[in-house]
Amino acid sequence: MPAAEEQSADPRAAATRILRWKQGALEAVDDSLAREEPLEIRVKGESVAVTMRTPGHDEELALGFLLSEGVIAGPSDVLEVAPCQQGEAALRGNVLNVFLAPKVVIDLAKLRRNVYASSSCGLCGKASIESVHAHFEPLAKREPVIAAESILQLPDKLRAGQETFEKTGGLHAAGLFDAEVNLLTLREDVGRHNAVDKVLGRSMLDGAFPLENHLLMVSGRASFEIMQKALAGRVGVICAVSAPSSLAVEFAQESGQTLVGFLRGDTFNVYSHPERITGLVS
Repeated sequence: MPAAEEQSADPRAAATRILRWKQGALEAVDDSLAREEPLEIRVKGESVAVTMRTPGHDEELALGFLLSEGVIAGPSDVLEVAPCQQGEAALRGNVLNVFLAPKVVIDLAKLRRNVYASSSCGLCGKASIESVHAHFEPLAKREPVIAAESILQLPDKLRAGQETFEKTGGLHAAGLFDAEVNLLTLREDVGRHNAVDKVLGRSMLDGAFPLENHLLMVSGRASFEIMQKALAGRVGVICAVSAPSSLAVEFAQESGQTLVGFLRGDTFNVYSHPERITGLVS
């Protein structure tokens, strides 16, 4: 039988022993798993969310989450992000306290309700879009950002930076690129939305807002939640290796975002606002 999970040099991966059936023979081999643990996010000492994530870049994850929930608008809204120093969870580093600036007014009860509603599909369709737009206005600036031929470079550049995926095959990735297709930030996580939160959090820490002239590339599909988080970061162009959902397309159209899907090889589909991409018409 496979051995219990062991420690790995990579905090995002766990080493384990498995049985592999190959070409009619069974053998015991070492393997790597994508690590998954809960992270509790607290604001003013009160728990507001628990998400399953891949450990690492937790401060970025907390900041990106609070940004996409409309709690904060930028780095000046945050005084400190610190690990909880009490209890068993503190020993594992799975609780973060976010201390907000005095100017930030927050309704913790409302935030918890919003988080619960979104995680349990409490909002649907048009109501979801209207709820997001109550916090984040659609993008107005829709000038050219990138050439069509340059977009084709994104998947390979993203995959080249996915170090833990190469070991585990079990992580999503999100990458932030500039208009010259330079990779600025790449984060991997078991949750595609967590990877995006970490990218946004890093950009906030770097003071790189807003991101209207940047591109967000995700390794999987483009969901409504991905588009919502991108709008919170004011990202103008969102690209995905796989398909978008119908609600993601509707949201992109109404939010002024350029959405690209099925970006593979030498092809891609444009679902909304193609004006940010040059060279589409020969």
